Amino acid sequence: MVEQLCKGGCMIGPSILNSDLSRLADECKRMLDAGADYLHLDVMDGHFVPNLTFGAPVVQSLRDKFPGVIFEVHMMVSNPEQWIEDMSKAGADIYTFHLEASSNPTQTIEKIRSKGMHAGCGIKPKTPVEPLSDIASLLDVLLIMTVEPGFGGQSFMLT
Repeated sequence: MVEQLCKGGCMIGPSILNSDLSRLADECKRMLDAGADYLHLDVMDGHFVPNLTFGAPVVQSLRDKFPGVIFEVHMMVSNPEQWIEDMSKAGADIYTFHLEASSNPTQTIEKIRSKGMHAGCGIKPKTPVEPLSDIASLLDVLLIMTVEPGFGGQSFMLT
């Protein structure tokens, strides 16, 4: 199923960011029962974005409860290379980092693949898309954000 997502298939992957975190597994099950194809897990470090969410231990806990579900970790973190191994061990299937946070995107992608995950790259709404042309052919997922990263429940940005 991850190949369908990464090779152009249309799939629904809701973010768990606005879930009731005290009932996170139940909220994930509710999303999957409602038809979600995969789960989008927003990881924030309080540095790249001003908010802080969760890390590899929470991803591992969810993986234990949902062994067959695709997990895309959206890494809104400074130094995304630092967390690749931890997220791989925790059970992430797709590792999406931000172009703005990586000093060497090609090397980051290679490291992600070396740990057995699919590679994704995201950009903030005001970041030009042109720099992505250098790495687009190396990516499985390209995320162009329509809100500033760091907070759930924002309104769609038209420009």
